[in-house]
Parts: sequence; structure tokens; C-alpha cells
Amino acid sequence: MLDCQWLQKLHTYGLLAGSFRPDDQVCVLRSYVRQRGRLIQSAAVHIQRMQHALIQMNLHLHKVISDITGLTGMAIIRAIVAGERDPQVLAALKHSRIRSSQDEIAKALSGNYRTELVFVLQQELALYDLHQQQIAACDTQIEQCLLRFEPKTDQPPPRARNKRRKTTQNAPAFDLRG
Repeated sequence: MLDCQWLQKLHTYGLLAGSFRPDDQVCVLRSYVRQRGRLIQSAAVHIQRMQHALIQMNLHLHKVISDITGLTGMAIIRAIVAGERDPQVLAALKHSRIRSSQDEIAKALSGNYRTELVFVLQQELALYDLHQQQIAACDTQIEQCLLRFEPKTDQPPPRARNKRRKTTQNAPAFDLRG
């Protein structure tokens, strides 16, 4: 007996349970969330390419700043793309929470600002910004989709336990808890 015949026989006797199929509303939400995840992955690729362009220019920003997509890293990258080349001026863009000193950052930003690599950095920055805009658009769609859900309980959502909990950089801009 073939597997398909065996499954058909079991199905006729009612011994097979149907597969889970969520409501259409949940399927719509899943599509938005999956698209958002793909956009985050694509943005990560552009971050890696920006990092590669910086390394090729002998700018070791990643050794003095843990996250090049943070306030300081993006300010420095945007200044490089805008035409600033002085390491001291670039190091002055550091945020107060960065542990590295201005001199350490300036030393890491002493490199070879080759035109073709700055062009690559500019293009990757533009693509990263585009992905961030698309992620924000997905967040808007997800928020609108969640507002259409019916509440399953009369109780308000539980309060957060830890008020100082750090949010991730890729977290949506709206309150998901409710």
C-alpha cells in the first residue's frame, strides 16, 4: 500500500486531524512581520558593506565604537559622506556615552579616504536609510493591523516588570505590549 493510499484510508475513518490554519487576520499580520524581518536582514547586509568600505579605507571605527549604526557611528559616517575628512572634527561628533576618548576615535579615523570607497559608503548608507524607511512603513501597517484585532479579555495588559529594560534597535516604534 502506498503512503497516499494509507493516508486516504486513515482520513476516511476520521483518524487524521486537520492542519492548523490561523484566521485571515493573523495571516495578514504574519505577512507584515515576515516582510519586516526580511527588511531587517537586508539592512544588516548594508551595514556589513558599510563596515567593509570603512575597513578598506583603513578607518577602524568598529574598534572604538561598538555599534556603527548608533548615534555616533551614523553621525561620523554621514559626515564622511558629506565630505568631512579631518579625524579631529569627526571624533568631535562622539556622543557622551561613548567610552573611547576623542583622541582614540581620531586615531581610528586616520586613514585613506579614497573617492571610490566613499562612493560605496554613500550608496550603502542610502540603501540602509531606504531599508529603515521601509521598516518604519511595515511598523505602521503592523500597528494598524493589530488595532483591528478584537480583545480576547476584558483585563488590561500586565504592567512591565522591569522599567529600565533596554529596547533593541530593531524593535517597533509603537507599544506592542497592549
